[in-house]
Amino acid sequence: MIFKLVENSEELRQILEIQKENHIENVSSSAKTEQGFVTVKHSMKRIEAMQSKIPQVISKKDEAVVGYALAMHKSLKNFIPILSPMFATFEKIQYQGRKLSEWNYYVIGQVCVSEPYRRKGVFKALYQKHKEVFSKTFECCITEVSSRNRPSMVAHEKVGFKNIHTYRDTTDEWNIILWDWT
Repeated sequence: MIFKLVENSEELRQILEIQKENHIENVSSSAKTEQGFVTVKHSMKRIEAMQSKIPQVISKKDEAVVGYALAMHKSLKNFIPILSPMFATFEKIQYQGRKLSEWNYYVIGQVCVSEPYRRKGVFKALYQKHKEVFSKTFECCITEVSSRNRPSMVAHEKVGFKNIHTYRDTTDEWNIILWDWT
């Protein structure tokens, strides 16, 4: 298995396939509780725009994408409407005495590993690739995880993310979590 940056549209297409399989609407109740889920649906246009700002990190087995950890530059904060409450919250909260919005950060847009490759270190290795590639450019990466998605919270905490704020919007209760590289 290799961990790398996306190089072509076929790899982006495969990310979208994994995303669809693991979207909250397509996952059983037991799988949501035991393995987690993804909330946002990306289109090819959206993922290409994200790729144009920050390369996406994937894991591949042979020619197949088996996991991904998407990156989203903060300049795209108005690009995905469902994420607007998250970015608005960044303007209100502080981390280490600075508004979150003042930090040089990027957002992890979504992380997912295909079912046969879970619990094999892929999630952690995807994040290690992020740190390897982006820690010289950014101070931290930030994401939010639904309070209902306990498997994702636990996995992020194991990598090194800290919960710095919890809020509720019209859809859910969210934990803003941050991985500080300073």
